[in-house]
Amino acid sequence: MTFKSLTLTAVVALASSTAFADEVRVYNWSDYIDEELLAKFEAETGITLIYDVFDSNEVLETKMLAGGSGYDVVVPTGTFLQRQIQAGAFQKLDMSKLPNHANMWDQIESRTAQYDPGNEYSINYMWGTTGLGVNVGKVKEVLGEDAPMNSMDLVFKPENMEKLAACGVHFLDAPTEIIPATLKYLGENPDSHDADVIAKTEPVLMAVRPYIQKFHSSEYINALANGDICVAIGWSGDILQARDRAAEADNGVEIEYHAFKQGSLMWFDQMAIPVDAPNPDAAHVFLNFIMDAQNMAAASNYVYYANGNKASQEFLVEDVIGDTAIYPDAETMDNLYTTTPYPAKIQRSVTRLWTKVKSGT
Repeated sequence: MTFKSLTLTAVVALASSTAFADEVRVYNWSDYIDEELLAKFEAETGITLIYDVFDSNEVLETKMLAGGSGYDVVVPTGTFLQRQIQAGAFQKLDMSKLPNHANMWDQIESRTAQYDPGNEYSINYMWGTTGLGVNVGKVKEVLGEDAPMNSMDLVFKPENMEKLAACGVHFLDAPTEIIPATLKYLGENPDSHDADVIAKTEPVLMAVRPYIQKFHSSEYINALANGDICVAIGWSGDILQARDRAAEADNGVEIEYHAFKQGSLMWFDQMAIPVDAPNPDAAHVFLNFIMDAQNMAAASNYVYYANGNKASQEFLVEDVIGDTAIYPDAETMDNLYTTTPYPAKIQRSVTRLWTKVKSGT
């Protein structure tokens, strides 16, 4: 989830001026694709690709529910996709235009069906877990050799966080992930839609709030890699990217990713076509391109996330397919949980709670 706006402009500039019908506009997460795939798509199809990025579901949802986003393909996470489907924001996929759909993985589709029944509106792009990114050396220096680096205790116990504040802690700016994790820590149902149960997370989060340096959903990658922070609650692939950037820099920073031993969120990022997409035909061409086994493998090999394309697995490098932080073992898979969208009234309560937590007041 490193393809920023300046780079996007450069890619667009490479394409000659064409009719609008020969453009496809894609809105995806930042740091979330191999840039060479974007150039390959244009070369193979002759379609100009306009590729923009975001770093939170809330930003995407605002555009989607307002209508007229101007995009042909967008990539919401499953819970947000479900709510947006219910709001009529997407069009059903035309499977006759997606022959590569045969490559998709039934085990993942069985899970994404809870958000998109029958998988009629979307395809899985990537999936992963939410857990802990730790700078091994700094965390052990602060908390000792027996630091609970795979436990929620690391970030939800104030006595740990007070010490970790000296080396820096980031949390995702994602209430739909942090609040369920806090509920799991409390022994509650992480998918609870009970306002009174959700309210139990406030004192836990407020107790550690003074020690959280920043809430952000992408800056922690470089911050971990550079040694600027020592802990982040983040997405599995992002933290593995940080690990590899640190290794490439040979800067003495050792980063590890751990799913929470108490159970981590399993999430799914889905590609879908807005109901008012300017060019749905080109959108289908893009989706079919992404579902090519070798293209999907190239994306996973670059971003270090698992994907929902079974046929791609023979083309994955061992560092990806053989890493249980990316493709978890059966025991870890059984311990993962999923969540469903909050009803509107509960969503408002969650938003208020999150605003309070972030402001610390």
